[in-house]
Amino acid sequence: MSAQAHPTLALRPMLPSDTPLLAEIMHESVLELTGDDYNAEQQEAWAAVAEERETAEKLATQLTLVATLGGSPIGFISLAGADRVDMLYVHPAAVGQGAGAMLLDAIEKLANARGAAALTVEASDNALPFFQKHGYSGQQRNSVSLNGEWLTNTTMKKALALKGGSHGQA
Repeated sequence: MSAQAHPTLALRPMLPSDTPLLAEIMHESVLELTGDDYNAEQQEAWAAVAEERETAEKLATQLTLVATLGGSPIGFISLAGADRVDMLYVHPAAVGQGAGAMLLDAIEKLANARGAAALTVEASDNALPFFQKHGYSGQQRNSVSLNGEWLTNTTMKKALALKGGSHGQA
């Protein structure tokens, strides 16, 4: 019997049965990864969104991809409409293993294949460096009311390479 030195990262579409686990990934990600940028009240208000029925319904209606490690879901990304990353969360235990980059790359390729010239995202303060590293630039700062708390984020944008390598207007 041989051990697998590096479990394989993989992608798949979201299944309806994933909803409780994706909510847990979002909840844990917010509580464990955002403490340097948001206070406890803000974190609790944000984490509570994971448990709302509307969040599960939104994931089911958006293009949602799930990252798995050794077959177990560890993160997800959702595309709202043709050109907006709505949610991107990776479980704290899996951060730094490439799942976020893999999810973002896949959604960029799918959006591009569907004709999007650029992608936007409302990046939380803790996610700013990740999106900057992947070619997104800040457009504007925002304050968002969530369950009675105000949280800041940044609208970021990235131009996508046009299909077929042709050049067009931006």
